[in-house]
Parts: sequence; C-alpha cells; structure tokens
Amino acid sequence: MPQKQMKIRVEGLQKRFGKVQALADVSLSVETGKILTLIGPSGSGKTLTLKTILGLIKPDAGLIEIAGSKAPSINSAERDDFLHQFGILFQRSGLFDGLPVWENIGFRLLQEKGNSREHVREIAVEKLRAVGLSADVVDLFPSELSGGMQKRVGIARALAGEPPILFLDEPTAGLDPIMSNVINDLIIENVRKLGSTAIVVTSNLVTAAKVSDDIAMLHEGRCVWSGPGDTITDTGNAYVEQFWNKKKDGPIKMAVASLSF
Repeated sequence: MPQKQMKIRVEGLQKRFGKVQALADVSLSVETGKILTLIGPSGSGKTLTLKTILGLIKPDAGLIEIAGSKAPSINSAERDDFLHQFGILFQRSGLFDGLPVWENIGFRLLQEKGNSREHVREIAVEKLRAVGLSADVVDLFPSELSGGMQKRVGIARALAGEPPILFLDEPTAGLDPIMSNVINDLIIENVRKLGSTAIVVTSNLVTAAKVSDDIAMLHEGRCVWSGPGDTITDTGNAYVEQFWNKKKDGPIKMAVASLSF
C-alpha cells in the first residue's frame, strides 16, 4: 500500500499566554488534496492552531512541516514564499471596506510584480464565477453585499492565485441553513478542482459532516480525537459524542454564570 503524502504535519504544538495554556499538545496531519475539519468548543484552540501554522503567532514548542519541510521562522527571508502557499478565509470575511470587490479578491496579486490591474480584475471575475457570483458584483463595495455574498467573496479571495493550501475559518458562521449549504458545496467543489489541501475550522456540525475527509476535535488546547469524517457519529470518544450530540453532561464543562434575580 503506497505511503500517504502529508501536506501539513503538526506535532506537539504548545502556546501559553501568561498563565493560560492555550495550546497544550496539538498534533495533527492533513493528507495532500484532503480536507481536515477542526471542531471543538469555543476557546479550544482551533483558530489559534491555524495562526500558529501560518506563523502569525510563534509557538512555545512543537514541529510544523509543510510538504515535508519545516516551516520557516517568523522573521526569516523565506516567509513571503512560505505564505504564498496559503489562501485564507477569515472568520468575518475580513474584506477591506474601502476597496471594491475585485480589489479585495486580487489584493495579494496586485502586490506582485508583473500583474496589471486589468489582468487582476479578470482573475477576480473568474473567481467570482467559481463561487457562484456574477461579474456585475466586481465593482461593488463590501457594504453593498449580503452576508452570504461577503462570505463568497472571501472564498474567491482565498482562491485567487490558486494556492495549494486553503485555511477556511468558520466559513458558514452567521449564515442561514440554505446559504450554509451553498458555501459547503462551494468549498468541496473548489478544493477538489484546485487539488488543494484544506483545513476548515467550524462550529457548524452540518458543515463538518459534509465537507470533511477527516475531522479532528480540540478541547482545552489538545487534540482529543481525530479520524475519518464518516466515522464521526460512532467514535466511542466521550468528548466527541458530547459535542456532536450537543449534550450538556459529559467531560466538556462549559463555564456558565448563574443568573440571580
């Protein structure tokens, strides 16, 4: 049986902020061309893991490898080339209010030498079509778009440049069920079309079930379970079963202040 090619490998990732151990021991890997979804309660370290892999936050300990090579240090000369491998959808889309849609999508491409504004605009139109939006959206501003359209423009920006790795942070947050399903389909379609490797962070269990090749669950900065997405409903893991079935009782203890009248 041929050995799996791992595009992303993380071992023993740790990060402390003062007295808070935000990442205690995160280990995960993503096979080339696959989608790994990170699930877990709020504050479990999902988004922090992405930021640490990207080098936006320096870990206290741990190994990060991309395509078999150790990720460069934050201040190294190789950082720009390293970051060019990634397309990123931020949790709240992260669009620039003062730029039209096409400049938002092509923002990084406009910084590269040899790319004319006309060429980048054409790429923006192409990526808009890839996420189901028409060309007449290209000159609108983010404030003129609905929440679902903003999410799709954010995905289009992540796809611009056709990066080999996609990080999608809460792609369906704040969207209604119908638009969430549209976004889920777009994620699968575009990741497969590009042949990219993706990590998706989500609190939407429907999204996790639909888009994932593999799922990893984080709790209190640790990876408490990982496995194929189609086994998520029968893991035998107490953390997963409580979270997936939305049970109040279990090993996950949520801090809830009592109300006094």
